[in-house]
Amino acid sequence: MKTLRILAATAVVIGLAACNSGPKTPPPSSSGKSASLRSMEQVAIAAHKCWFASKDPAFKKYQMANELNNFGGTPRFLLVPAKQYGARPLLVVQAQGNSSQVQVFGPLMSEALGSRITSDINRWRSGDASCGSAA
Repeated sequence: MKTLRILAATAVVIGLAACNSGPKTPPPSSSGKSASLRSMEQVAIAAHKCWFASKDPAFKKYQMANELNNFGGTPRFLLVPAKQYGARPLLVVQAQGNSSQVQVFGPLMSEALGSRITSDINRWRSGDASCGSAA
């Protein structure tokens, strides 16, 4: 009789466990960062390294304004004139929400440097952090 009760209790537990086994949502990323922030961090680090820390002459007239941790959910960085940090941005590089798609826009994109910026950003977004060749 005791064995029968144990088997019945086991069957109930297994039945309840089966009821709870629905589709599972994937666990959040271990870093807690959105796809856009992870993508922008990768691009911003490479941009700083390749354009500014390396003292690339093509970017001497600009400085980088990092806004990766802004409260609007749009991690981005800006290029502004070197001596005018509060000036209107000449380049905006950003990603939004849970997308790793990077958007690039601003007046610099219509100048000769625009094609260089596009190729650099695309390379960095894909995971290649190399600096490539100067324009």
